Amino acid sequence: MSYLTQKTIKNNVSFKGVALHSGVDVNICIKPAEPNFGIVFKRVDFKQNNLVYPNFMNVTNTSLNTTIENEYGVKVSTIEHLMGALFGLGIDNAIIEIDNEEVPILDGSAKEFIKKIILSGFDVSEVPIKIIKINKKIEFVDGERIISIAPSKLSLNIDFELKYNNEIIGNQKNKFKIYEDDLTDVYNSRTFCLFEDIELIKEKGLAKGGSLDNAIVVKGSEILNKEGLRNDKEFVNHKILDCIGDLYTSGYRIIGDVTCSQGGHFLTNQLLRKVFSENSNFSIIEIKEKNLPHTLINRSLLRSIA
Repeated sequence: MSYLTQKTIKNNVSFKGVALHSGVDVNICIKPAEPNFGIVFKRVDFKQNNLVYPNFMNVTNTSLNTTIENEYGVKVSTIEHLMGALFGLGIDNAIIEIDNEEVPILDGSAKEFIKKIILSGFDVSEVPIKIIKINKKIEFVDGERIISIAPSKLSLNIDFELKYNNEIIGNQKNKFKIYEDDLTDVYNSRTFCLFEDIELIKEKGLAKGGSLDNAIVVKGSEILNKEGLRNDKEFVNHKILDCIGDLYTSGYRIIGDVTCSQGGHFLTNQLLRKVFSENSNFSIIEIKEKNLPHTLINRSLLRSIA
């Protein structure tokens, strides 16, 4: 059985927690699915028309989270951390049952998702995976913010720059080869905000479930969380986690070089819309060992692709 075949979880995995923005308690249960099923959210609080597909074309809101919505107006929000975890663990197929509109925030990172899904085990099929290969450079610009994706030989590389007018956050940069590097710091990095922005966020009806248990809060030169940071670049690393999760709304893992400055959910979604607007921008490749570059086969690698 190849590591380059489709994978699902072996046993059901359940999570319960508060939703970051709505503040309600939410239960989710991730269940195994057959090859070629994909990732699908199922709103079990609705009796019909309750399937919501995490596809970039179904993204209807990118303000402080990624929200998807089906044709009947049924939504699932704040999907990015869970989608990043599924990407990182190479989960191609799963049914995600959820009893409310928003995925629970847990500790503000993907750490708990990763931990419990690993404990559930994996079921690897005989069906080859498919990947998106970027054929030419595509760029999306929004004022001073920019994101691009360019062809890459073997990997998904993300080079991310974060700029904040704050002495703690400041300008941070980091880059990862997503299928080769240790991504522990990325998946452990929590969402964050500035103390002075909290009131404005709450005036918009958001962050009702936010606390120091699920977000880093920065006030001037002080981090209000007693335990401090989990890693030196936790702020930019969290943005990379968001980027990975949002890229997975393409429905596939990707081979390409992503470069982003001051990006977020909106920029990543707009980039995907631009990539898929023309068939010449990308190729969908079914991965079989006979059509893999030998360098790829020789890498024990592809923790995420595999």
